[in-house]
Amino acid sequence: MRAYVGMLARGARPDAYTFPPLLKAAAELGAVPPSVGDAVHAHVVKFGLELNAHVASSLVLMYAARGDGVTARALLDVQPASGGGTPVVWNALMSGHKRSRQFRLSCCSFLDMMRAGVVATPVTYITVLSACGKGNDVLLGMQLHKRIIESGVLPDLKVENALVDMYAECGQMEAAWDLFEGMQVRNIVSWTSVISGFVRLGQVDRARVLFDRMPERDTVSWTAMIDGYVQAGQFREALEMFREMQLSKVRADEFTMVSIVTACAQLGALETGEWARIYMNRHGIKMDTFVGNALIDMYSKCGSIERALDVFNEVHSRDKFTWTAVILGLAVNGHGEEAIDMFDRMLRAFEAPDEVTFIGVLTACTHAGLVDKGRDFFLSMTGTYRIAPNVMHYGCMIDLLGRAGKLREALETIGKMPMKPSSAIWGTLLAACRVHGNSEIGELAAERLLELDPENSMAYVLLSNLYAKSNRWGDVRWLRQVMMEKGIKKEPGCSLIEMNGTIHEFVAGDRSHPMSEEIYSKLDKVLTDLKNDGYVPDVTEVFVQVTEEEKQKVLYWHSEKLAVAFALLVSESSVTIRIVKNLRMCLDCHNAIKLITKLYVREIVVRDRTRFHHFRHGLCSCKDYW
Repeated sequence: MRAYVGMLARGARPDAYTFPPLLKAAAELGAVPPSVGDAVHAHVVKFGLELNAHVASSLVLMYAARGDGVTARALLDVQPASGGGTPVVWNALMSGHKRSRQFRLSCCSFLDMMRAGVVATPVTYITVLSACGKGNDVLLGMQLHKRIIESGVLPDLKVENALVDMYAECGQMEAAWDLFEGMQVRNIVSWTSVISGFVRLGQVDRARVLFDRMPERDTVSWTAMIDGYVQAGQFREALEMFREMQLSKVRADEFTMVSIVTACAQLGALETGEWARIYMNRHGIKMDTFVGNALIDMYSKCGSIERALDVFNEVHSRDKFTWTAVILGLAVNGHGEEAIDMFDRMLRAFEAPDEVTFIGVLTACTHAGLVDKGRDFFLSMTGTYRIAPNVMHYGCMIDLLGRAGKLREALETIGKMPMKPSSAIWGTLLAACRVHGNSEIGELAAERLLELDPENSMAYVLLSNLYAKSNRWGDVRWLRQVMMEKGIKKEPGCSLIEMNGTIHEFVAGDRSHPMSEEIYSKLDKVLTDLKNDGYVPDVTEVFVQVTEEEKQKVLYWHSEKLAVAFALLVSESSVTIRIVKNLRMCLDCHNAIKLITKLYVREIVVRDRTRFHHFRHGLCSCKDYW
């Protein structure tokens, strides 16, 4: 655009070759204001080029890509036979609709094109097949497939790739595989389409077999496989594949980095996440809104909210997901008041909140203990923002009330839910009953939870802890017998910790780590130091009826204690210890880690199933909860 203004300033006159690239630039959403595209259109008319076929097709593409289908179609309809009678402008209309994610309109435009008697080209078929795939319209895609065969277009590699991709996008992998197998010539696009299809169906292992068979790979194929591991929850495999990608000398792009940063967030791998950010800077990968949002989420989930805020301040083009990510990050890291202030800033920036934003706001109220404010936000969803609360919002309210000890009100809120309460709802209430020692409501919550999810081991564990806390050992034995008869086993505690870019995993009582002997020796020394400073193991959550000494041994080898002992062995004293735990951290581990930070002058951050715990100088950010 600047180049064009300079051209005019020098007295040069634009022609039919000048406007298509300008209009293409104006079609990029967010690249320039819509008024700039309108001004370019005015210049097209001013210089008498509105009936040129290529200029007209660029105009149609721009308006359709901006979501203004009415203007795009009006421009097409005024074209003379030389323009409107050829596929060029029709292809532009369909492509524009597809870019604005109006896939149905793109497909309908193809049907209108057929009715107008315009002959489709390979570009037409590729565009519409892509729209069918994105819009999950497999029926129209199958009709197109038949028309393509009858048209004599095949063999055409790009059209064949579009067919394979359409079936894969629609989840019809048998049809996609048959086409792929029958192709005389394949390229990277062919292979990547099939791999992506298997990934979407969760068949990551099958996708990996194909990936390993590929004769050559590019950034897109590597990213498809990495993202497949992320979508399947195999985050360590995703990072390992990224390392293989680096060894193969294939450069990542912003899509790759979003997947990598997401994997780091789930693993709590701050070191690797920091390295990913350095990699982006070194290779000139721009921090667009998607990358920025992923980085905010990663830093938040690694317990580094200060760096999350730094990224937030660097993201200039913020969307509602940017605001929501930072609100959620502040909330789960115990900065409830700051999260609510950020929500107010979001409203002042004229960014409308959505369902996920309110999950963040309600979570902030929960961790800050702001019951009245939480109620007000919950009511404002329908009263002010016309957002119907879903089961997750009700879950936040039950958690808010439960942590505040308002168990009866929480139970009444469940009774008023417009949808059937989920197992997560009853589990949240049961957990609150365990904390506050309410057996009556706790038993009811456990009963409802087990009706919905009979194999839920956590329900038995929470109820057993509740009984043990009340010294109801007969009920504890009965529950253990029920668990044994049904073959229900307690989910083992597992903790992850990153050291020097490597993820280490610890399971309670496990000795498979290469440094196991040193770790257990260090843990014994740490526990001795703790006891000398007055530490007494809290056995209230051990529901096995054994001697006090045996109960203490059960607690000593919890996975987070092993992870802390390992970190004390191998890390510098200035390094923050960051641990991700798959279950809720028990009260004894919480007390022990608090004391460790005081005795060893270390900062420790633990992310468990329910929240973050920031330990420093013998204190914890979540003191209100415990």
